[in-house]
Amino acid sequence: MEFARRDAPFIAPKANVASIMRQVLYALMPATIVYVWFFGAGLVFNMLIAIMFCIGGEAGMMLARGKSIRVALGDFSAIVTAIIIAFALPPLTPWWVTATAALFGIVVAKHLYGGLGFNIFNPAMAGYVVVLVAFPVHLNFWVAPRIGDLDYHYVTIFETLSYTLTGTLPDYLTIDAISRASPLDAVKSALSTMHTFAEIHANPMMGDFGGRGWEWISNYIAMGGVWLLLKRIIRWHIPLGVFAGLLVPSGLMYLIEAGNHASPGFYLFSGGTMLCAFFVATDPVSAATSPRGRFVYGVGIGFLIYAIRRWGSYADGVAFAVILMNMAVPAIDYLTRPRIVGHIKHGKAPGA
Repeated sequence: MEFARRDAPFIAPKANVASIMRQVLYALMPATIVYVWFFGAGLVFNMLIAIMFCIGGEAGMMLARGKSIRVALGDFSAIVTAIIIAFALPPLTPWWVTATAALFGIVVAKHLYGGLGFNIFNPAMAGYVVVLVAFPVHLNFWVAPRIGDLDYHYVTIFETLSYTLTGTLPDYLTIDAISRASPLDAVKSALSTMHTFAEIHANPMMGDFGGRGWEWISNYIAMGGVWLLLKRIIRWHIPLGVFAGLLVPSGLMYLIEAGNHASPGFYLFSGGTMLCAFFVATDPVSAATSPRGRFVYGVGIGFLIYAIRRWGSYADGVAFAVILMNMAVPAIDYLTRPRIVGHIKHGKAPGA
């Protein structure tokens, strides 16, 4: 006797990894254009090098693991990693520094843990931390923004390309003539020498909140992040947690002693805060998964960013904050598990 069986209809999901990664790339396009306008073509060169080595590392690891190269490269995740690495590096970065960050992020932080969906650390931040420790000098060469009333030499495409490929500038130019301390470096150094934040903020390099040029890049990154929220590519818990974890302690310290502490707005619009809140911390693989866990995860990242910037040895601290909270994800997910529907809490029956 045969029984008729009706299978449930199969509906293909509207979103997949490739479509999500493309949306992330689209969201970063406006910030990329603004970045190039203020700081030159170095970001584009860093992107091209990072993409080349990320794709090469992805293809090599997939071959070594006996898996399909086409599937791995078709999801665009390696390209997203490359773009975030490029954003984290200074515009003047030798190609081998960028290549090291890209290869470590893809080969070690991603594929040695099992590939996409199994990595416990954010690949882009893991790669950046490695070059930050291995090549600290090269990661301090930040050029001043393209603003008319600042007296400095604006690096051309040729000069940028020369430094990217050879690690040296043309004979008529020195690195001291074009490099400047980033706003976070400048504020951190000046506060340690007993300058007040009001005195530091009077520097022509400073804008309304963060550094001139930097705050505009942060604005456009935030616009891209809002786009991802509207498209439901990311959820609000982690960005809100990052902002809360950073702004609450910085706001309290600024209210207590404004002269010795930077304003919350400066921390929000300087460095990689916006990039972290919307594009780095929200990585669906290495971040926490429960709703409460995502918020706790974001708060931890925001607080660590502030602590490292204010009292640590590094000016920014985004990468270290993300890596440290990646390590805490299993505990966060365990402690913030949502209650399963139908289970009795503490062994008590309903109405008992």
